[in-house]
Amino acid sequence: MIARMWQGAVRLGDADVYADYIRETGFAAYGQTPGNRGAWLLRRDEGDRTTFVTLSYWDSYDAIRAFAGEDIEAAVLYPEDERYLLDGASTVTHFEIADEIPPPVRAG
Repeated sequence: MIARMWQGAVRLGDADVYADYIRETGFAAYGQTPGNRGAWLLRRDEGDRTTFVTLSYWDSYDAIRAFAGEDIEAAVLYPEDERYLLDGASTVTHFEIADEIPPPVRAG
């Protein structure tokens, strides 16, 4: 399994709107792409900016290509991203999952 981490920052005042925008665009696309195993949206408010990280899990690099295109190291950006992202930049990093701790089984 492969983890794909995207990171970008916006002005604090735009953060709530941008979080909704991520859910409507990238998160929706993750969920529609075969081979996606789920995703998390992380947020950190600090000073006058908010950093977002999306952490998505994929069966393979081929599954990531189905989402991102051939250049999987490039961020997948949507029409309004340029309006919100500071410096117009974002980063993507991939990690192979080396191990995991599954959630505990709850009785019930």
